[in-house]
Amino acid sequence: MDFLQTVLDFFLNLDKHLFTMIVDYGLWIYLILFLIIFVETGLVVMPFLPGDSLLFAAGTFCAGVIGATGETASLNLWLVLALLTVAAILGDTLNYYLGKNVGLKILGWKIGDRQLVNPKYIGQTQDFYQKNGPKTIIIARFVPIVRTFAPFVAGIGSMNYATFLKYNIIGAFVWVWGLTLMGYFFGNLPIVQQNFETVIFGIIIISLLPMVWEIISAKFIKNNS
Repeated sequence: MDFLQTVLDFFLNLDKHLFTMIVDYGLWIYLILFLIIFVETGLVVMPFLPGDSLLFAAGTFCAGVIGATGETASLNLWLVLALLTVAAILGDTLNYYLGKNVGLKILGWKIGDRQLVNPKYIGQTQDFYQKNGPKTIIIARFVPIVRTFAPFVAGIGSMNYATFLKYNIIGAFVWVWGLTLMGYFFGNLPIVQQNFETVIFGIIIISLLPMVWEIISAKFIKNNS
């Protein structure tokens, strides 16, 4: 429970935590951001990391954020865009190879009586593939949980790597550049700054809508079949 509270606090107060990290860690913050995006997209057991909201927040700090004490925390926009795009591409690539080479073994791993990877998440991702095909790699970038499992499932299904790589690169650019630039241009607006927690929460909710829609649609179709 304490872990979940810590994760939720990090989500909802991302601006405050990121401000402190930028001031405290200096250039190391770029490596930290790289690793968060890489791990979230690259390791099938880490779907809870704050991908969408982190990109938006990072974009906000690329425009410079002034703290309560007058201290400014800022990031280099082009360096953030380049590093996080590479992190997203490499993360999906690693996840693809994990799925292709050890996917079925990982699905069977257990901690106590609980399966390490919830089969429900894999099923939701497979449903996405059935409806959207290879472009799921792009669509899934904007859907928490599914984003982490999509390349893994592509690997399990032995999706053609050239096709996967094409959609992986396109999806990484659209996801990273889209959300980061949104933060850069809009994150410092007074209304956004005054309601940053609400904005972050809104991004999380909006990013979950495609998955919720798929679940509702699947149940509707099942009930009417």
